[in-house]
Amino acid sequence: MSLVQSNMMELGTKAPLFSLPDTISDTVISLSEIKSSTATVVAFICNHCPFVHHINNRLVEVANEFQAKGIQFIAISSNDVDYYPEDRPEMMKKVAKSQGYSFPYLYDKTQEVAVAYQAECTPDFFVFDGSLKLVYRGRFDETRPEMGIATGNELVTALTAILNNSEVPNDQKPSMGCSIKWK
Repeated sequence: MSLVQSNMMELGTKAPLFSLPDTISDTVISLSEIKSSTATVVAFICNHCPFVHHINNRLVEVANEFQAKGIQFIAISSNDVDYYPEDRPEMMKKVAKSQGYSFPYLYDKTQEVAVAYQAECTPDFFVFDGSLKLVYRGRFDETRPEMGIATGNELVTALTAILNNSEVPNDQKPSMGCSIKWK
């Protein structure tokens, strides 16, 4: 496991558009088709990362709570599956079903989407407002594997601010986790 921090894309950046295969529905999904007019969360995750394992249950709870309020969640895995076969699309589908993902779990085989988003680690979160401008990027919360229980408080604070038509706090911390496994 290579521990890295996220790059912290500049706030206000327009979301790079993409169309990727969804491992759950076996269809191609584009950001422009499923984005929310309220906010859209794009999370780079993968199956094997202990940092993702640490937050997975709480991530599903947060996604369920905020999707019910009109915020779209999208997960993307961009890892090189030749070296990390547990991150293959068929395994992504199994994990999504066993974890109860209520959001698409997309496979970025070419890694072009991860590059466009400047994603560096898993998990890495990007929150875009209704016009697809970046308002939050970074970590889920301050916890780490074996160091506290995942709350998602930093992501929840950002999403709550959006729902309340308030400004998202600018004090945003980079995510930390496993490096994306580049080809």
